[in-house]
Amino acid sequence: MVANSKLKAQKKGKLIIFSAPSGAGKTTIVKHLVQQDLNLRFSISATNRKKRHTEVHGKDYYFISDKEFQQKEDDKEFLEWEEVYKGTCYGTLKSEVERIINLGINVIFDVDVVGGLNIKKIYGNDALSVFVQPPSVEELRNRLQARSTETDKKIQMRVAKAEHELSFANQFDVVIVNDNLEKAFFEAKNILHEFLKK
Repeated sequence: MVANSKLKAQKKGKLIIFSAPSGAGKTTIVKHLVQQDLNLRFSISATNRKKRHTEVHGKDYYFISDKEFQQKEDDKEFLEWEEVYKGTCYGTLKSEVERIINLGINVIFDVDVVGGLNIKKIYGNDALSVFVQPPSVEELRNRLQARSTETDKKIQMRVAKAEHELSFANQFDVVIVNDNLEKAFFEAKNILHEFLKK
């Protein structure tokens, strides 16, 4: 009787990591997937960069000061962190990820390429790493210019970084070429279905 009343051990959630050069469309794809019936929760990164006017603290990112970021890094509270641009850091808090997967919910990440590979290394087969690739560097430049959120100099920095990041694509479990957003949505959802079934 007592044995029957015991709750079955809850299955831990899995990790789905999306990485890409800036402007490739990973954030759009991740936001779409979170709205599907896949038991996903968005992993919110911490950053020391300034908040854009369209962003919300605790929803898009945890916006923290340089000092707070440094303290969390010193205390080894990050699963991964990276200085993506000079003086601009992003990191994933371990405590947040563990809390979510222990609830049996899958965590989806929208992180830079190095961060994505670091998380994959730690979680192995419990994580799926997906690289979103733009159709070309030229198309990436056009997308960044169309955003109208950054200076030409900043766009040049992003394009140069993207060219470097594209060389890491073959280290990911799956590559999705985002030349058509609807097709990328469909492909991403199918890939996740397969992985989460295992």
